[in-house]
Amino acid sequence: MLAIAAPVAATMLSYSLAQFVDAWMLSEVGPNAVAAQGNGGIIAFALISTVVGGFSVINTFVSQNFGAKRLDRTPFYPWNGIWISLVVWAFVFLPFAALMPWIWNGIESFRAVFKDTGNGAVYSPEIVALQTDYARILLVGGLFTLTARAVSHFFYGIHRPGPIFVSTLLGNVVNVVLNYCLIFGEFGFPEWGVQGAAVGTVIGGFVEFLIPFLLFIGPRLNAAYQTRAGWRPSLHAVEDILRIGWPQALLHLNEMLGWFMMMTVIIGGISDLDNAAGWIGLRWMMLSFMPTIGLSIAVTAVVGKYIGMGRHDLAASRTWLALKIAGAYMGACGLLFFVLRNPMVSLFIGSDVPPEDAAEILRLGGLVMICAAVFQIFDAIGITLTGALRGAGDTVWPGLMTAFLSWTILVGGGLFMVRFFPDLRSIGPWIAASMYLITFAGAMTIRFLRGNWRRIELLDRSHGGAVEMAERLERMSTES
Repeated sequence: MLAIAAPVAATMLSYSLAQFVDAWMLSEVGPNAVAAQGNGGIIAFALISTVVGGFSVINTFVSQNFGAKRLDRTPFYPWNGIWISLVVWAFVFLPFAALMPWIWNGIESFRAVFKDTGNGAVYSPEIVALQTDYARILLVGGLFTLTARAVSHFFYGIHRPGPIFVSTLLGNVVNVVLNYCLIFGEFGFPEWGVQGAAVGTVIGGFVEFLIPFLLFIGPRLNAAYQTRAGWRPSLHAVEDILRIGWPQALLHLNEMLGWFMMMTVIIGGISDLDNAAGWIGLRWMMLSFMPTIGLSIAVTAVVGKYIGMGRHDLAASRTWLALKIAGAYMGACGLLFFVLRNPMVSLFIGSDVPPEDAAEILRLGGLVMICAAVFQIFDAIGITLTGALRGAGDTVWPGLMTAFLSWTILVGGGLFMVRFFPDLRSIGPWIAASMYLITFAGAMTIRFLRGNWRRIELLDRSHGGAVEMAERLERMSTES
C-alpha cells in the first residue's frame, strides 16, 4: 500500500505546499491579498474540481483493466479525458471567465443578505477586483489542470505514480519560483501581486501536464500498453466516463460549492478579518487532507486492480489498511493543530497588519484550528472510504449523499449558527463544518460495510464500448 500511496500522497503534499507558500508570500502583500486568493481560487476550482472529480473514474477503468490483464484497453480513457477537457475548457471555462465580474456582482448582492449588521461587512472593492482577476487567470489556464489529471489517472491506474510525483514536484517548483518573481517583481519581472500568483500557478500546471503526457505517448509505454492507438475520440469511452463519473463530479461540485458558500458568502459576510482567519486555517488543513486525498487515489487504484482480478477480499483488506494509515496521519495533524495553533496562524499575519487586526486574526484563527483538530480523523475516514468505493465503481450514492449533507449541514448549519448564535462570529459556521465532516464519515462507513460495491461490474460494459470501437478502427486501418 505504501509503495503505491506514498508517491501519490507526496504529489498532493507537494501541491499543498506550493499553495501554502503562495498564500504565505501573499500575506506579505496584506490580508486582502490572502482573502482574494482564497475567494478567487475557490470559485475557479469549483469548476475545475467538478471535471477533475469526474475524471477520477479514469483511474477506476484503467486499474480494473490492469488487474484483468487487459493492458491494451487502458489508454482509451485518458485520451478521451483529454478530449472532454478541450470541450469543457472552450464552452464552459472561457465563457465563465469572461462573465466573472458580473458573477461577483451577483455574489455580492447575495452576500448582503447574510452580512453582520455590527460590522456592515461586504467585500472591499480591492478584494473584488483582485479575486476576479485571480479566478479569471486560473480558468483560462484550467485546460492544463484538466488534461494533467486525465493523464495522471492512467499512471495511477497502472500502479506507476512516480512520474506524476516528479512532474508535480517540478511544476510546483516552477510555480513557487515564478510566484516569488511575479508577486514581488524580483529579478526583472513585473510586480503583479495576486495576479502574479495566478500566472505562476498556470505555468506550473503546464509543466505538470507536459512531462507525463510525453511519457504517456513515448515508446516504452506505447510498446507495453499501445498508448498511441486510442487517440481518436470515442463516444463509447466518453459515455463510460460520464456514466460512472458524473456522481463524482457532483460530489466535488457540491463540496466546493458548499465550502464556497461557507467561506465566501457566510464567513465573508461577517468581516474581512474573519474571512482572512478562515483562509489561514484552511491553508494548514490542506497539508493534512491533500495527502490523504492522494492516499484515496491510491486506494482507488488498488481496489480497482483487485476487483479486476476478482479478489474482493483483498480490496476490502487493503481499504482498512489505508484507513489506518490515513487516520494515524490526520490524527497527528490534528494534535499539531491544537498544540501549535497560535504560531501556525501567526505565520500568515504580515508585518504591516495593524496590531489590533493582527490580534483579532490570531484569536479567530486559533479557534478555527481547534475546530480543525476535532474533525481530522473523521475527514480521514470519509476521504479514504470514498476512494475505495470509487475503485469499485460505486459512485452514485456517495455523490448524492455529499450533495445532501453539504447543503443541509455545511451551508444550512452555517447559516443557522450565524443567525441564532451571532456572538460566535465565524466559529459558528466552522462548528457546522465539523458536524458535516463527522456525519459524512459515518455515512461512508455504513455504505462500505453494507457491501453494495461488491456486486458492481464495469469491465464488460467498457469492453463493449471504447475497446471494441478502437479494435474495429485498427482493423480498418490495417486492411486499407
